[in-house]
Amino acid sequence: MTLGIIENLINELTRLPGIGRKTAQRLAFFILTMPEDEAKAIAKAISEVKERARFCSQCFNITDAEVCEICRDEQRDKKKICVVEEPSNILVIERARFFNGLYHVLLGSLSPIDGITPEKLKIDELVHRVQANGVDEVIIATNPNTKGEITAQYIRECFNGHPVKVTRIAYGLPMGSDIEFADEVTLSKALEGRRQM
Repeated sequence: MTLGIIENLINELTRLPGIGRKTAQRLAFFILTMPEDEAKAIAKAISEVKERARFCSQCFNITDAEVCEICRDEQRDKKKICVVEEPSNILVIERARFFNGLYHVLLGSLSPIDGITPEKLKIDELVHRVQANGVDEVIIATNPNTKGEITAQYIRECFNGHPVKVTRIAYGLPMGSDIEFADEVTLSKALEGRRQM
C-alpha cells in the first residue's frame, strides 16, 4: 500500500519539466521525510496557484489580479514594451534590474510544423496595444533559436509602416567566456551585434 502511494507521487513528479525518474524518487523521499506542515505548505501553494493564477489582461503575464503589478506600476516607462515568449522570461529580465518598461508575453513562439501559427499567439494583441498606447519602442526578446528568430521577424513585419521603433536584443558571447570556445553561430551573432565604443 505504502509503496503504491510513493510510486504514484514519483509518477506525478516526473510530469514536471526536467524531472526524470531518479530526481522524482529523490524528491518523493525528501517530501516523505519533511515535517508535515512544510509538505502541506507546498501542496497548498500548488493548489492556490492553480485556483488563483490568471493572465494579465494587458500583457499576459501571470498574476492573481485583472492587471499585473508591472502594468499597474506608474513608475515604469509606458512607451517601451519588451516582447517575450513566456512569463518566466520576465523574471529573468527583471532580475537584471536594467529594463524599466512594460512587457508583452506571446505565450509561445511561431512553429508552423507544430501548428503554432500567429493566431495562436498574442501578436494581434501586441499590435493593438502598441497602436492604442502610443508606444515608441518594441524590444523583441524572443529566444535566439530558429522559432524565436521566425517570431521576431514576423513581429517586425507586423510593424512595417508604423511609426514605432522595433529593436532586437543583442546576443552573442557571454561575459567571462573565452572566444576560442565559442561556436560559429554565437561568434557571428556577437559580431553582428557589435556597437561603437
